[in-house]
Amino acid sequence: MCRLLGYATSGDNQSLDDVLTSSQLETFQQMAIIHNDGWGAALITDPSEPAGIQDGGAPTPSANVSIYKSTSSAYADPVFRSIECQGARGGLYHLRLASSNLPLIMENQQPFFADGVSFIHNGDISDLNQRNIVRAPSKPVSELDMLRTGGKSDSAVYFALVLSYYHKGLELPAAAREAIADLRGLCPRSSYNCMIQTGDEYICVHAVGSLKPEKEIEELYARYGQAEHAADYRRIRYRELAGGGVVAASSGFEQRDRDGWKTLPNNHMIIASNRTGEYHIEEL
Repeated sequence: MCRLLGYATSGDNQSLDDVLTSSQLETFQQMAIIHNDGWGAALITDPSEPAGIQDGGAPTPSANVSIYKSTSSAYADPVFRSIECQGARGGLYHLRLASSNLPLIMENQQPFFADGVSFIHNGDISDLNQRNIVRAPSKPVSELDMLRTGGKSDSAVYFALVLSYYHKGLELPAAAREAIADLRGLCPRSSYNCMIQTGDEYICVHAVGSLKPEKEIEELYARYGQAEHAADYRRIRYRELAGGGVVAASSGFEQRDRDGWKTLPNNHMIIASNRTGEYHIEEL
């Protein structure tokens, strides 16, 4: 159960400082006081050398991927301030609140990255008996699929399922649709809000079984004196970037209509290019 933020530009490097106002950025980092089970970021940039140049025995890649993950809270980690200033044409940021007492180990920190795909998720994937999917007698993915993600959590199961469809030849939006359909058959009320990023594409999915937050979330936010932020906990909003592109985020910081923020409807996804900034919205 986490906080998500991601963006895709029109091909120019923008930092989190550029994408958010200073007050929004400050509030986003402060959310890590509650979501204090680690954080991470995945940034896409163009290499300084043209693709195809031989460096170290291998061609320079067409896109550089930088991944940072920590088991520390973003609020307490001094590295957050340096990462937020790094420009990228695409970025994912994840503040973790661990699901179902799953362990706070590096393997479960997000973003996950495998086969050129970065992935972050907000949700506790559990069945109607409150049994997390990692503790189910059988999973919709193989152990090999799980190993590919490097994770051991319900989010890793989700990512592994997306990758399994992706490797079958589906485009990533279609792979996400199929994975969500499969998981909803097992855990219909769970949250499948996620963001996916490659060197070309950014996807933001809003897919929840219920917009009402869990009682545990309401109680947790109340303990920190932020009960007002629990009501729209599952919502995702988005805003166009100046010069082209889009930023999307879960709730928790100021996202005013007059500043261009719009609510992404449930069971819809944003599909954007982090090279041109063009984006559109599709129904799941």
